[in-house]
Amino acid sequence: MVSTVIRCFVFVLFSMSQVRVKSQFCHRISQYDRCSPNSACACFYIAGAIDIGICADEFVDCSELVPCEQPNNLCHELNHRCIHHPRCRNLPVCYSVPSFNRQLCPPIATMNSTTTSTIPITTTTATQQIVPLRAPAIDIQPNAKWAQNGLTVAGGNGDGNGKNQVSRPRGVYVDDDQTIYVAEYSNHRIVEWKYGATSGQVVAGGNGPGKSANRLYNPEDVIVDKERDSLIICDTGNQRVVRWPRRNGTSGETIISNIVCTGLTMDENGSLYVAGDSVRRYRIGDTKGTVVAGINGYGHDLDQLAGPSYVFVDRDHSVYVSDWVTSRVMKWEENAKVGIVVAGGQGKGNSLTQLDRPRGVVVDQLGTVYVVDQNNNRIMRWPKGATQGSIIIGKNGQGRQSNQLFLPYALSFDRHGNLYVADEYNHRIQKFNIEQTTN
Repeated sequence: MVSTVIRCFVFVLFSMSQVRVKSQFCHRISQYDRCSPNSACACFYIAGAIDIGICADEFVDCSELVPCEQPNNLCHELNHRCIHHPRCRNLPVCYSVPSFNRQLCPPIATMNSTTTSTIPITTTTATQQIVPLRAPAIDIQPNAKWAQNGLTVAGGNGDGNGKNQVSRPRGVYVDDDQTIYVAEYSNHRIVEWKYGATSGQVVAGGNGPGKSANRLYNPEDVIVDKERDSLIICDTGNQRVVRWPRRNGTSGETIISNIVCTGLTMDENGSLYVAGDSVRRYRIGDTKGTVVAGINGYGHDLDQLAGPSYVFVDRDHSVYVSDWVTSRVMKWEENAKVGIVVAGGQGKGNSLTQLDRPRGVVVDQLGTVYVVDQNNNRIMRWPKGATQGSIIIGKNGQGRQSNQLFLPYALSFDRHGNLYVADEYNHRIQKFNIEQTTN
């Protein structure tokens, strides 16, 4: 009975909307990026087109989709487009774009969308939303909550080097299609876990520790460079930053050498920011770098850092650093000579005004700081300007249960606001689903 009601509703909605409302196109928005206020909608590139796609619902079962006819990427069914979809192994598929699609995926306010069914080459413009690496694409409300019981999405089968195991994960990066990349400190490798997978695939290293181009040594962090379709790795034990092809790569290229690297990120211009003794920014082609945080070396003053661990760069190019020794998170605005404390800074401790050895840090679009409070086995949220934080994950102390963490190391959001934590000594990546995003 329920399914009948749903089908009737869809039919009525379709009937009301057909003819006048055609599918919404997205132009100059990155593949799989958000293209609508509805966070379930993404931009799927049309096969054979450049920077042009359909803004449509991303949640679909690929087994129900028909591959496009080759070699011309044709779809013979009415109202179907040949697109690339992240869940479909990069093979173009015929995707149904119903005539009420624009109501399901209304355009972002900054977009001007055509309502014709021809591919808009010059008539559609858009302002691409800049989403910093590891940050959520949606606006997370100040009172948002996450499930307290995490789901193990990588590892969780003990310490080891098997396909279904991870060993001391220290870096985690979640791509647009919810593929997870894990920097395994003890296994000297980067492993890719597809959405819903029960085992991972080694995509960098995995040949034992070493300095050769096909080896890593205690990697601590990894990010994806979408423009070059490559991984950028903090190869900490070898004191270098390595670029590794994301697909079928057998060796990496050293792009920065003789550097202490504990964490890294990239801005929308392709500049790399590396945390080590300080935080340095490396623009494309730059091998020396410029210190952008920790101008006056090691120390506890506001113009110094003491053991910077992880780094995050927001849309304004402000640099956030988790300063491990001083148990604080610092913010350095672009070109600033002095930082400000945005979390902790009251000495080591477990009160809501304190941190104890912070690690991973991410900042959302409201300026809220999310930080891994490592020795307290918790994830904390510090609203912009707040003098104390709140515990959002890990209220049950150290342990191995789904609502516990054991010396967590890093964190990342997916585009929907779900939170992923590298739970180092539980040898797993935990996903905590977002539950509340409204006031």
